[in-house]
This record gives sequence, C-alpha cells and structure tokens, in this order.
Amino acid sequence: MSLPFPTIPIKGRGALTNADGRFESCTHEYMDDGWDSLDELPPIATTVTVDTSKSALNYNDSPDVGFDRSINAYRGCEHGCIYCFARPTHSYLGLSPGLDFETKLFAKPNAAKLLEQELRHRNYHCRPIAIGTNTDPYQPIERQWQITRQILEVLAAFKHPVTILTKSALIERDIDVLAPMAAANLVQVHLSVTTLNSPLARRLEPRATAPLRRIEAIRKLNEAGIPTGVMVAPLIPLLTDGDMEAILKACVTAGARSAGYVLLRLPHEVKDLFKEWLAVNEPLKASHVMNLVRSARDGRENDPEFGSRLRGTGPFADLIAQRFARACKQLNLNQARRDLDTTQFCPPLPSRGQLALF
Repeated sequence: MSLPFPTIPIKGRGALTNADGRFESCTHEYMDDGWDSLDELPPIATTVTVDTSKSALNYNDSPDVGFDRSINAYRGCEHGCIYCFARPTHSYLGLSPGLDFETKLFAKPNAAKLLEQELRHRNYHCRPIAIGTNTDPYQPIERQWQITRQILEVLAAFKHPVTILTKSALIERDIDVLAPMAAANLVQVHLSVTTLNSPLARRLEPRATAPLRRIEAIRKLNEAGIPTGVMVAPLIPLLTDGDMEAILKACVTAGARSAGYVLLRLPHEVKDLFKEWLAVNEPLKASHVMNLVRSARDGRENDPEFGSRLRGTGPFADLIAQRFARACKQLNLNQARRDLDTTQFCPPLPSRGQLALF
C-alpha cells in the first residue's frame, strides 16, 4: 500500500502527521524528497502557552451525557491518544489536530479564579461539574501547572459536586482533597481503560498511564473512600473490544462498582488520523477494523447524531451492548444509581470585602 505520509511512528507521539485543520485556506501535502531524512528527525518538544479565557465553565444541552456543565484546565493533550475525539478542537485555534494537538498545549492558570467568580454569581444554580470530558485533567503537564488541583480546591471550599474522568494515575496526588469530598458525597471518579494489552496501549495512547497502573489507581482511590469506576473507552472494533469483559473484571477486583463504555468515534479530522495510524501500526487489520466501524455507524465512518453517536447501531453495536450488559450483571456493576449531593453548595465568605448579612 502506498502511503502519502511518513511511515515511521514518532516515539512518544500518537499521530503520524500534522495535517492542516479543516478551516485553513491553504493545506500542505507530504512529499518524500528521496533523501531518506525521516530517520534524522529530532524529537518533537512539548510547548505550553497560557490560555487567557474569560470564563471557566462550559455549558451543553446534549441528551447523550449526564452533565450540563464542565471545565477544562487545558487545551490539547500530551497523552497523544490517536483516537481522541477532541483533536478537531485544535482546528479552531489554527493548529493541526495531528501532532499539534499533542505537542502545542494551552494551559489556563486562571481557571480556578474564574471558576470561583462564576460560582459566586447570584444567578448560579448548583449542578455537578464534569472534569475531563474533553482533554485529560491529569495529563503530564498537570504535575507542573497543578491547575486541576486548584480547581478541586475551589470546588471543595464551595462544597460543590464534581465528576472526574481521567486515564492518569496522577489523580492519586489529590486524594487528600478528594477523600473529604467523597465523604460528603460530592465526588465520583472514573478511570478510562482502553485495553489490557500494554504494547498496544503504548501505540494507541503513548503518554498515558499504563493500563494496569490505572487499575491500581482505581484500587487506591476506592480504598481512600472515593467512589471510582471504569470507562471502557473507546471500544475499538477488533483491536480492543475483546478486552471488555477482562477489563471490567479486573476493575471490579480493584473496587469499581460502576462502569460505562463508548464505541470508537471518528469525528472530522480524527477519521484520517486514525486510518493513517491503522495503516502503519495494524496494516493487516486496518480494512477489517474500518469495515466494522462503518457497520456500526450506518455505513459512515462517524455518526454525529444524538442518541447513537456514543454506542453505535447495527448488529455489531448491539452485540457490544449485550456483552457489556451481561458482564455488568455478572459482576454486580451499576446496581445502584448514585447521585451527588447538590444541597450542600455554599459559597464561603470572601477573604476580603463586605460580609454576608445572614
């Protein structure tokens, strides 16, 4: 197969190319000049730029998700997951959803301050805030920037409920903040586990925590009294869907009592990036994988429709749903719905300024 892009994976990176975003007026095309210079390319460094957003919370009215507001500490994600549905958001910044997404990151150091201002607004109505819905709140740069921790400290002070989704064991650092919140029914965590095949995981999500280490994080969080479950996401036909039952069993052993899954989504530029990755990393399975993807997406490579975009349709998607339901029943997962408490929300007195009358 002749490929119009470099065929040498870049160590520590998920994408193979840096194709222009869909909003650009000009595009660039890779061409081999015959000098075999690809072996000499230096590693691509990660850069972080300060994001000067004017607000912290993002609101949505999607019927597919169980939250109506979220907060993201970062734009772009160094984990480099090739399947990440958030990659196309870099196109809005004039950057590539490819390598730019995982190397040119944006941090929001004022996110906690902005969040506090929004929570103090007289018209604010408390409902759980979701963290980790777009890019991972515990990606490697969080060790230095600690923006996610600052956000959690604000939420703890306001007694505000929060849900967290991550694929990083770095979340263990914040057990001291999360455990008291959990005791007050203010937090719920899910670790995302894609596969138990470590070599495959290193290629799919090169800078994310190893799968078994994520399961260990589930155990440590649950032991600390923090209710932690698993998201088997994404389920990639033929590559990772066979691990679903084993992942659920391992996570239940670690203390998980809730679980969910999402079928692989390939919106916008992610389609081409994922097919490039398949051609290089899984050439013998590439055609079969994409045929199964299309069979679960009504013949398309992506389904953007509410109600079906997360789970898919058709025989293959139905089989996945049946397997998941059967495994959850056998493992006593999702037996009780757990709603976080919104009644405790109470903005603390400001450090300066006029005190409350009552």
